[in-house]
Formats: sequence, C-alpha cells, structure tokens
Amino acid sequence: MPPPASPQPAPGPARPVTGVTETGLLGTPVEIQPHGCNSGALLGRLGVLVQALLAAVAFSTLMVKRFQEPKEERRPWRIWFYDTSKQAIGALFIHFANVFLSGHTAEDPCSLYLMNFILDATLGMLLIWFGVKVVSWVVEHREYTCLVFGEYGDPPQAAAWIGQCILYLLIMVFEKTLVSLALFIPGWTKLQEILLDYIPDPQLELVLVMFIVPFTVNALLCPDLDFDWSESGEDISGLQGPSQKMRQPGYQVVL
Repeated sequence: MPPPASPQPAPGPARPVTGVTETGLLGTPVEIQPHGCNSGALLGRLGVLVQALLAAVAFSTLMVKRFQEPKEERRPWRIWFYDTSKQAIGALFIHFANVFLSGHTAEDPCSLYLMNFILDATLGMLLIWFGVKVVSWVVEHREYTCLVFGEYGDPPQAAAWIGQCILYLLIMVFEKTLVSLALFIPGWTKLQEILLDYIPDPQLELVLVMFIVPFTVNALLCPDLDFDWSESGEDISGLQGPSQKMRQPGYQVVL
C-alpha cells in the first residue's frame, strides 16, 4: 500500500520577480531590474564618477570657449569668473535638485532624472527666459545698477556679483518649483515606467541619462555654455560708451 501523500503548503502571495544577475559596465555583477536602475544608484560609485566626468567636460568647454575669444574682446579673468560662476551655481542647483527628487521614488530613479532633465530643457528654458526678463525689467525700473546682469562696477565689486548670483538662483528656484509641480500631472508615472525599459543594463542606463543625454542636448541645442552677448546702446555702468556690450545670462540647458 503506497504511503500517504504529504500535504501541500497553501499557496501564499506571489513573490516579486527579481532581476537576472549579469555583468555591468564596470565588470561587476549587477541585477537587471524590470524598471531600470536601483534606488540610490545616482549617488553610488558609478553615479558620482559620471557626475564628476560631466562637470570636468563642462568646465573644459568653458575654458576652450574663453581662449577662442579674440584677444581684444577677451574678458579679464575676474569678469569671466563672475559671468560664468552665476550659471554654474544655477546649473549645480538644478542638477542636485534633480538628483534629490529622483532619489525619493519607488520606481526607476534614472527615468525620473531623465524626465526632470527633459522638462528643464524645454519648459524650464522658457521659465528661465521669462524670469530673467522680469528681473531685468524690475532692476532697470528701480535703477539698481549693481544688479544689472554682467555689470559689476569699476573696479568690479564682489557685492554686485553676489547680488546677481542670488537673483539668478532665485530664478532657478522658480523654474525648478514649477517643473516639479508639472510632474504631478497624470500620465507622467506611466511614461516613467516605459521611458527606458528597452535598456537592460542599469549601469548603461545611468551613464545614458546622466552623461550622454545631457552632453548631447547641450552640444546640439545650446552650444553657448557661457553668457550670451547682446549689443546695448546704453552706458549703464559708466565703464564705456555706446559700444558697451551687456552680458546677459544665457538660457542654455542646465547640466
């Protein structure tokens, strides 16, 4: 007589499907997730390395652009630093805000970072342009000479640079706040799930969204990483006459 069959355990809740372990870009085993990179990947070893590389490329581009300027039009180092540092501060704020926001999601942080970047490169550029125009109008109307973008006095004053940095940073806060609110529009979550599903390697996805896409967008759409130059017939700072060129903040995509 055959022994009685052992009782089968009652079926429990379905376990989540885990990814398959494969070799990533760095030669280390990584788990292929169903929806992209893991939580915390943006601040992991590869994420920090990619961000440092992007910062080095951006700085090198600024240096190359400076030495390509004609010598008779090249700004002194102090003026060049004042001009470029304002945008650098704004770019760092937007970048780390995107990293922070992307780290607070249960889904794929890489796709959320990419969504933030795309919105910054489209809607955000319009908001920055609008903010700069409004601030410039108020400064001109109130005759706050030291707050005119690109004008620092003679000799250049650090106080004027600090005031302009604060104004530009406020514009970036305004832009990032509205872009973040736009992500609450229904439909973004579904787009986030499918945005990068075709990339199986989370490390490749990280490099794509934090280096390749920002570098390509800035190179193709906004090659001028420095402050744009526009002719002005007014001598606001008293430094020169009618040929004085006013430096205004550029509206390039934030790295």
